[in-house]
Amino acid sequence: MRQLLPHAVDDVDPINAYQGPRPTPPDRPWVLANMVTSTDGATSTDGRSAGISSDTDRSLFHVLRGLADLVLIGAGTARAERYRPIVEPTPTPIAVVSRSLSLDWEAPFFTEAVARPLVITCQQADGDAMARARQAADLVVAGHDRVDLRDALALLRSRGHEVVLTEGGPTLLGELGALDAIDELCLTISPLLSGFTGSHRLTAEHVINRPHRLRLAAALEDDDTLFLRYLVDRGGVGS
Repeated sequence: MRQLLPHAVDDVDPINAYQGPRPTPPDRPWVLANMVTSTDGATSTDGRSAGISSDTDRSLFHVLRGLADLVLIGAGTARAERYRPIVEPTPTPIAVVSRSLSLDWEAPFFTEAVARPLVITCQQADGDAMARARQAADLVVAGHDRVDLRDALALLRSRGHEVVLTEGGPTLLGELGALDAIDELCLTISPLLSGFTGSHRLTAEHVINRPHRLRLAAALEDDDTLFLRYLVDRGGVGS
């Protein structure tokens, strides 16, 4: 992997490019988003991101997990990507956002977890499902009739989580963007014209009311794939 920015390096360890200060906001964790898209903007093929990923992208995936103390995903992503618990490099807990609590409690994601998973839901979730969730995970209740992600992030911060890595999908990323709750975006652009029309954009279903300028902190390349690290400029566009 070679680094293009902030200065050219022919052979770089990506951990060096992605290290840096991540100051925790006062009321929530620092939120780092990691996503992959094809060159024409698809975030998946046939419902999964594997078709637009690569070995290097998957290696970076694990590097970024090592920088966070919690991984945050949507229930749809957990099901589509067949998530398993994180074991290496450290057993980082994963939090799943689910209003319906329609999750497979016997899946390895729950039964083989070293770090106990979290499930984030709302007060109006089904009572029996909430009881079952508590058997398999730590239950975090945020919001009344729907999950309130702003409250959820505050609760995660109160539990000591300072850097949260969200791996999507686009719906969750869109909601975080609408809340202005993304601090850093690590974006992999795959050299692929997928032509796949069933895929969401990077942020889906939620309107980001004002645009936020991103500052390019690092750019790397490997086998025609670009790896971009952006920081959200709080003093930029729309402020």
